[in-house]
Amino acid sequence: MTARGMSGSQAASGAGATRSGDAAGVFERRVAWFHCFSGVAGDMVLGALVDAGADVAAVRDILAGLRLPGWDLRVEPAIRGGIGATRVVVDVPGDDPTPRPFAELARLVQEASLPDRVAERALAALRALAAAESRVHRVPIGEVHLHELGGHDTLVDVVGSAAALEVLGIDEIEVSPIAVGTGTLRGAHGPLPNPSPAVVELLRNAPVVGRDTTIELTTPTGAALMATWSTGFGPMPAMRIRAAGFGAGAADLPGVANCLQAVIGARSQLAAALSGPMAPASEAAPAGAATRHRAEAPAGPAAPGDGGAQAPVDEPGQPVVLLETTVDDATGETLAYTIDVLLQTGALDAWVTPVVMKRGRPGHVVSALAEPRSVPELRRVLHRETGTLGVRAARLERWPAERTVDVVEVSGHRVRLKVSAGRVKAEHRDAASAARALDLPVREVAFAAESAWRRANDPVGGGAGV
Repeated sequence: MTARGMSGSQAASGAGATRSGDAAGVFERRVAWFHCFSGVAGDMVLGALVDAGADVAAVRDILAGLRLPGWDLRVEPAIRGGIGATRVVVDVPGDDPTPRPFAELARLVQEASLPDRVAERALAALRALAAAESRVHRVPIGEVHLHELGGHDTLVDVVGSAAALEVLGIDEIEVSPIAVGTGTLRGAHGPLPNPSPAVVELLRNAPVVGRDTTIELTTPTGAALMATWSTGFGPMPAMRIRAAGFGAGAADLPGVANCLQAVIGARSQLAAALSGPMAPASEAAPAGAATRHRAEAPAGPAAPGDGGAQAPVDEPGQPVVLLETTVDDATGETLAYTIDVLLQTGALDAWVTPVVMKRGRPGHVVSALAEPRSVPELRRVLHRETGTLGVRAARLERWPAERTVDVVEVSGHRVRLKVSAGRVKAEHRDAASAARALDLPVREVAFAAESAWRRANDPVGGGAGV
């Protein structure tokens, strides 16, 4: 592997989404944006994250779970193109020429004592590396030997970078267009084009920009990290900047700052309700009485016409992706099933809109609103279930209205309710289930549940029961 850079040491922050602001239900998601203006390598990713504040001792503690002897992590300051940066080097006594197969690298990660998200991110990058080598050399993935990519340094760079993301509490990763060089390189199999075939495979569908230099600006490891961990490519996303850092490449090159920039920021996201099991209702509650059981999550995803924006329009919203495809040969049964599968697969919402297509043909637009990390699987669902020839996407923000989830009992049957400012609404599935059991119209059960909640929460002005 060609080393490109890393290093630094500052205080680390806690992992995961944290509550912020005055409004209940608003959570802060940590975002990392990598500016690959001079390419990217595995050691540069780790160095940039350390330079941005990932505590080296905490990263070492996570790496200790690998149970991989014979290496050390050296962290040192560096200057690249006049920019202060951090360089991280994996020191291995003697040479480490063993070309480990992908299966062995994967086993080392799977058997390690690592946080779940660290293991998942590391395995995804290693799988991508192996898949790219498999396509380049046209051999089954099980027969892929990673040669210089199979050494200690690659594994430590990959797992260490995932560990640094965890130490910083990074939830989402976005990436700029990635710079690549030109000319030729020397690899284990002899001369190679620059960028290498593996890099080209890994960066399919990613935006890249060529630089007139024969230096290997982007390595396979760096390309694998960006390709598998990124939820989107483009300019810096809307966020509040919390920290920034630079990971240094191996050498100070003329005419270019040989480093990778990482910008760490935060944006608010309203937590999802109805994501867990229904809270148990009190067994002693009389029929029709409201027994309140507040769900753990204080807010949930809003449907297209649900609620209103509670944050100012200039406040960063929850990043979402709108996936759509237009079809003219799908039956109603197929469309209904597709919506069910999209929701089960993780779509925040899904719907069908009738349209008139070219030459007057009737058709339907199938839409799914998704978190960025769910896009690949939902895209596959749309292709598989509708038979469409293509799916389009648009990046959006949304501001779901705050709501809570309470539970009441109607004649012994539990009914959940979504409660927001000035509105309470029974969950249809719960109301329908109770209606079937009680042999009552579903509208009467929903009315009874909503009235019972109002009586319990506003005894003077509450609605009448049944």
